[in-house]
Amino acid sequence: MSITTMPIRGRSHGRLYDALWKRQLTRYPSKPARMGYLGIVVLTTIILYYLYYVEGAITPLLLPYYHMSFLYFLYLLVVSNAIGAFTAIIGGLSDKIGRANLTIYGTLTVGLVQLVAVPHIHSEFGFALAYCVIGFVEGIILVSTPALMRDFSPQMGRGAAMGFWALGPTVGSLLASVVATRTLVHLHPWQDQFVISGLVCMVVVAIAFVGLRELSPQLRDQLMVSDNERALVDARAKGIDVEKATRHPMRSMLRLDLIASSLGISVFLLIYFASVSVLTLYWVVIFNRTTADANGINMWYWACMSTMLVVFGVLSDRFRVRKPFMLVGAVGTIVMTIVLLRQIDHPTTGYYSNVFVVVLLGLFIGLTYTPWMAAYTEAVEAHNPALSATGLAVWGWVLRIVVALSFLVLPRVITTSTTLVDNQGAATNLQTFQAAQPYVPAAGNLHPAAAPASVLTALKEMQPYGPGQALAALLQTYGTTHDVMKGMAAVPASLKLQVQGLLAFSPLATDIQAGRPVSAAQIAAVHASSPQLATLLRVEKTVIPAQKASSNEWKRWWWVCIAGQFTFLVLVFFMRGRWSPKAAKADFDQHERLVEVELAKLRGQEPAAPVLQPVLAPTGTEDASLWR
Repeated sequence: MSITTMPIRGRSHGRLYDALWKRQLTRYPSKPARMGYLGIVVLTTIILYYLYYVEGAITPLLLPYYHMSFLYFLYLLVVSNAIGAFTAIIGGLSDKIGRANLTIYGTLTVGLVQLVAVPHIHSEFGFALAYCVIGFVEGIILVSTPALMRDFSPQMGRGAAMGFWALGPTVGSLLASVVATRTLVHLHPWQDQFVISGLVCMVVVAIAFVGLRELSPQLRDQLMVSDNERALVDARAKGIDVEKATRHPMRSMLRLDLIASSLGISVFLLIYFASVSVLTLYWVVIFNRTTADANGINMWYWACMSTMLVVFGVLSDRFRVRKPFMLVGAVGTIVMTIVLLRQIDHPTTGYYSNVFVVVLLGLFIGLTYTPWMAAYTEAVEAHNPALSATGLAVWGWVLRIVVALSFLVLPRVITTSTTLVDNQGAATNLQTFQAAQPYVPAAGNLHPAAAPASVLTALKEMQPYGPGQALAALLQTYGTTHDVMKGMAAVPASLKLQVQGLLAFSPLATDIQAGRPVSAAQIAAVHASSPQLATLLRVEKTVIPAQKASSNEWKRWWWVCIAGQFTFLVLVFFMRGRWSPKAAKADFDQHERLVEVELAKLRGQEPAAPVLQPVLAPTGTEDASLWR
């Protein structure tokens, strides 16, 4: 027998209105169609977070351009996330007004800000305003997109669906790192990163505008465990009172289990929040990486995490349990965070040693997060499947509040971060001179080797112009002639005084690095030959103590992250869900037998009185979750 459903009635607004706004499906779609809708949601989410995280990939370049202090930047993150926390509640309204249009038009807004506004903003306040607009929209889509993923995925495929949805933040970060790594060396203006991401966003908005649809309220307000229930979902839709099902949304979803679970995953992800915002700076400050190399390490991190999110989502569906995955993932994350912390004591750690640690860290975070996300949506459905977006809004609100608070706490734990970031240009110049020192002919180094091309290039590109270019000219000629006098003669006449300044600068810089006192009078003597080098010495007196203190402060922050991970580990034992795959399979088999009974009634044209009624009561007393 074919199942027909009651059409959604409403006043016709004309073809233009239908094209721009009307996107509801009145029948539950086939699997290929659902895969298409899910794919568009995943693609949209990835691009949204790519836009949101571009600033994290270019922070070392963006802050000096706006003369923005690191502390100002962190407070901007606080404000943006606080805005996102409260706009997550707007995302919860999608239970009543729908999800697809919020997602499409929100992404369009962000894309226009990224493409048109940010590249032409020249003040830190203007950038802050634009970034807050992006945070406003992100809070809404943080809720609407996983709600769409839930609508189009039965519980038996929820882990895989949420694994693909979680690709949004991780692949978005990966894209930001990959594009920055591959293009910054060619497209030097950092504004190009915003232009690229904005153009990509416009393409994705066009795809979503044409292809994205959503379930009608009558369809999405039901719990669906497997694909076998498509006919039942269509049949039940005729008898659902949507207004009654969505009454008192926040009162229905402000439940202790949902709040505790949301808080647990939010503090677990403290290390992730730091990763998307300041991990690039961490590699630069602690391990003296270039911005491109720092993004290269991040690229490995995001790639591994993205892969594992999907892999472990599929596996948790296969074994029909979530909690064992969360437990193992939390323990592994704690272990790898401790290893990351211990690397701080070895600032000369190789590039691929850093990569190895973050790859394993990304693996365990992926092992934890996707099963949790699937389990959380199932816990929400157990209270009321008609209020899935509202339940996700509770999580979004808690998550963004924790993020905002973490960026308030961060500068109080890492107190030297502002000094190091705000003087990053000077610190880079100091590192360049230090790298060149072994190739400079001096009393203790009479016959040095020729300076490599990388050292000469770094000296030539130093800003402000003067001392770096003078030393590069001297070393380049000396490297081929091994004659100091010819090297001196190769320095342009306009830079001769810079060489004298370098002779006075080098021992003073060494004294500062060793902790020996250097007076203002000594620095003033350097100023007579090179004001640039004198300024560099003054900055060095501030930066060197900060560098020495920075390591311990970063350790303290990683311990804060470990405390959050341990909190989540404890809360896993109080979350809804089976531990045993065998018991979970027995639950599923029992559920499928009841579904067959209902389907038999439908085929026999008996009055529909389903054994498995959708849980719509706001009291949430019924347990409709398969994963109890």
